[in-house]
Parts: sequence; C-alpha cells; structure tokens
Amino acid sequence: MEEDLIRKKVQLILGGDVRLPEGFRMPYRISRSTAGPGAGKRSAVFSFGGMRVKKGISYDPCEFMLVDGDGTLSLTRDGLPFIENVTIMPVVFHSPEQAFFNLDQRCRYNCRFCTSPLLKNDVTKYLTDEKIVDMIRDSMNEHDVISVALTSGVIGTAQETADRMISCVKAIRNAFPNIPIGVEPYVDSEGQIKALKDAGADEMKINLETPRTDIFEKVCPELDHTTILEMLRMSVKIFGRGKVTSNLIFGIGENDGDLEGCMDMLASFGCVATLRAIRVNDMNRENMRSVGIIPDVTEDRMIRLAHMQKRIFEKHGLTTLTFKTMCFECGCCDLVPFRDL
Repeated sequence: MEEDLIRKKVQLILGGDVRLPEGFRMPYRISRSTAGPGAGKRSAVFSFGGMRVKKGISYDPCEFMLVDGDGTLSLTRDGLPFIENVTIMPVVFHSPEQAFFNLDQRCRYNCRFCTSPLLKNDVTKYLTDEKIVDMIRDSMNEHDVISVALTSGVIGTAQETADRMISCVKAIRNAFPNIPIGVEPYVDSEGQIKALKDAGADEMKINLETPRTDIFEKVCPELDHTTILEMLRMSVKIFGRGKVTSNLIFGIGENDGDLEGCMDMLASFGCVATLRAIRVNDMNRENMRSVGIIPDVTEDRMIRLAHMQKRIFEKHGLTTLTFKTMCFECGCCDLVPFRDL
C-alpha cells in the first residue's frame, strides 16, 4: 500500500471530525457507537484506496470536510485537497460488514480512557439475546454481514457478565450456525473462557491496555494486569494461536521499547496485539488528568509502531488475517498490519 495513503489514514485517525456539506444526505444509517474510540459520537465510515476510517461527522466547521462533486466524493483538510475518490461504507452495527454489539455500556471498573460508561444508561438497555438475533437477521436483508462480535462492561461480577455473554453467543450460534463470532469480555477464570468457546465463540479479545504495570495502575486502578495476562495465555490454549488478541493503547507514557517487548512476549505464546493510539476527548479528558500529561501521538510514531508490529508478527508466524471479527477485521480505528501495510 502506498506510503502516502498510509499517512493519510493516520492523519484521519488522529485528526478531527468530518464536516458534511450543507444539505448532504447520508446514503446509509448513521452509526452511534457505544464502545471504542468513537463511543458517543455520530459517525460514518470513509473508504479510500482499500483503507477505511470511522470518523465523527458534523455540519459544524471541522478539520476535514466532505466534498460532493456531482456524486463523486472527496475530502479536504483545512480547506486543501486531501483524498480523492472517497466512498461512504454502510455500517451494520458499529462496524462495516460486521454486527458488533455492546451488551451493556455501564461498567463498575473506572478505566480512565473509557467513555462507554459515561453514555446514557439506556443506550444498551433493551439488548436481549432475542433482540440481537433479530437485529442480525434484519441487517442481513440490507447488508453483507460477514461476522458478529460482542463486548460488554462489567456491572455485577465478572461471572455474571460472562454468563450474559455466553447466553448471547449460544443464541447467535443457534440462529446462525456458520457465522464467525468474536467476543471481547472481561474474564477472571479459565472456566469462563472455556464456556465462551463451548458456546460457539471463534475469537477472543482481552485487553491488557498497556505494556507497563505502573501505567496500568493509573489508567485501570481497579483491575489487575497480571490476571489479564494470565487470561490471555489461557485463551490461546483454548482458542488457538492467531485467534486471540489484546488492545495495547499507546501514547500514555510508555516508550517504543515497552511496546516492542510486550508485543513480542504476547506473540511468543500466540496472542496478536492490537495497537491503538489513545484518544483524549471532551468525555474522558477529566478522567485522564490523573494519568498526567498526555502528549499528542505523532503520525511518525503511529506508522513506525505499525511496521514494528508487523515485523514481530512475522517473526512468530502470526498475522491479522486469521481474524474474521472485531477490530482487525473492521480496520477503522488503527493501522492494521497485513491489511493496511
């Protein structure tokens, strides 16, 4: 993939929202995510040169602007031409071509970067197993749905939250026997991991968040870094190499060496790390003050880390292409090795 396009994707990821032209009508339903970097925002997925980025959209002045030239779309940046031949992709639920559900955005753990618990409490209130199955079935009438994914905050105990997800996985697997299912839970026992696999989940994501325990204690003070790492090891034994991933957020005080060592360690036992640049916004800015000064993530660092990530995967015989669900398959929020570069 051209380095110029890679840099433009990075500039979009790290930059501001996209302004829509006055009177422009979106060709597809606007996405309103309850998890991930865009939680709480009205957003759309913009595709160009085989890449895709999910961006907040607005009719107010923004860094980027969508230009409609008689049906041919392009983007400008600060008033200057930026990307030609842009298309808007339909979002199934949260993601293009993927039905990705947050079972409950509320969470008892106060991770400083997470905006999901700050949303209105009724956003995911009515997502029963039956409702989710119906939503997937209905979406298949309009879109090419290639996979399903589930995440959730933790309300009561980890076991109660796991049981809720296990129940939903079973319902989806019964309704759609062949569709890939990915799960992104918080788990604290091997039994929960086995139960999710037995219910029909194909891929697992458990987020370590940062390579350093001292930073982890600041950003996720109510969780245990060692326990999460242990759960990742167990998950690889149960789901298999190249079927388990973990978010590593960068830009919160770690250095490149910290990330390299952690990615290499995870890859050594078959876990494929997802690298994600920190997003500080109006919703989480106050909570992030406890972490200290957060310098802006630079374009060069994001590109450099993605190439490092790819080299580590190749060293251990791993690839993002073994994943059919969740963030690697979506590709909207990060530079994805083997897909973008």
